[in-house]
Amino acid sequence: MLVRHGNSFALILDKPVLELLNVDPARPVAISTTDGKSLLVAPLSGAKKKTAKRTRPRQRPRRRAGKTRKHMMKAISILSIGALAAISAGCLSTRRSVSATGERYPWKKDIVTTVFWIGEKPSANNPVPNRISSWDKNWSRSYGGFDDPNPAHRRNLIPVKFTPRQNPFYCALPYNDKAATGHRPEAPRVVPWFKEAYQGPGVSTCKDRWVAIRKGNRTVYAQWEDAGPFRTDYWQYVFGNERPKTTLNRGAGLDVSPAVRDYLGLNETDVTDWRFVEFSEVPRGPWSTLGENNTFVISDRKTGSELAQASKPAEDRAIAP
Repeated sequence: MLVRHGNSFALILDKPVLELLNVDPARPVAISTTDGKSLLVAPLSGAKKKTAKRTRPRQRPRRRAGKTRKHMMKAISILSIGALAAISAGCLSTRRSVSATGERYPWKKDIVTTVFWIGEKPSANNPVPNRISSWDKNWSRSYGGFDDPNPAHRRNLIPVKFTPRQNPFYCALPYNDKAATGHRPEAPRVVPWFKEAYQGPGVSTCKDRWVAIRKGNRTVYAQWEDAGPFRTDYWQYVFGNERPKTTLNRGAGLDVSPAVRDYLGLNETDVTDWRFVEFSEVPRGPWSTLGENNTFVISDRKTGSELAQASKPAEDRAIAP
């Protein structure tokens, strides 16, 4: 965490980070860089902890220790904010949930994965019809029709009968942040991006979120569009460290669309890894081309509109007498 220190900013290291680095707060630290982007923080070699002569009351050692900490904070304050972020990403014991590779959202591995589709009729393994979703009462209509899972009725990862109006790369996870009115009481606490994504009590903070799904050496990206399988309250698994506990469908913890199935070459019931990703982490691919709810499509339209607006004055000047 950065705090203002005079005209600069100082870095506050939490106790778990100090323990990770084996740093004594009363001793100086050595800070270096090898590439100008990342920082190395370690106890200063050969430094000894200062001790005060006991010729005066104990207030003086406390003042001296405070002075040492103040100089250390001042020295650390010259570090760039970007470099400090690199330290935070590499610490495994900080309060944020950070994986061993520095990812904000770690992979959930070996999750039983089943296939579902918009327009699916109720069955033993799917008791709720998929004409509606947890966040869209007219899901089939919004999508543009029945997302036929039959490979013979699909071409280029989409149905042959129509072009979907929403992203055909979609998935479901067993949590719904919405309640009958507003959001579930735990949602602001358990949904990591709740505050930044909040748009009012009537809007889900989970819908359209990007998810990376991995099978072997292939990774696909899909948007979260429904709650399931089987549960809509399982935040301990979706955002925490628990494993799926349901006994249905071999303990399925993820539903994926036919487009995801076909891209990864999945069986109707399979095993995959998945994790949440920020939009900035999602590369271009077949998942970035279709859908009014698709962040890529929305972004491209906005960029095109801005370019058109920017070019209009230039055109006006060019034809002016």
